[in-house]
Amino acid sequence: MKETTDKKPVYALNLFDIADSDEYMAYSRRSAAEVSSHGGKIIALGRFRKSVKGDIKPRTVMIVVEWESIDAFNSYCNDPALADLHPHREKGGGNYIWHLFDRLDDLRPILKKTQ
Repeated sequence: MKETTDKKPVYALNLFDIADSDEYMAYSRRSAAEVSSHGGKIIALGRFRKSVKGDIKPRTVMIVVEWESIDAFNSYCNDPALADLHPHREKGGGNYIWHLFDRLDDLRPILKKTQ
């Protein structure tokens, strides 16, 4: 998938299990401030309650981050100053799913494509 450079907000959905709590704690001590400094805002944190429908294996933790743009997200992921931070997330979280979603004001753009 080709990444495009644009200034529209994007949401990152993070679903994962805790594989190593010390490693994830080391990540979480710095991550909120670093996310913010790169144009991200943590919108929601959640702990799995129950599976209602779907075929994806449940994960324990859910985090939704709103990024100012895909460029802001990429700057967080690729900032050399954070090279020591990201390994804590990778070692601390297991069964990681990280999906990006474009922000929509309503569903019309999607519904028009399916008609």
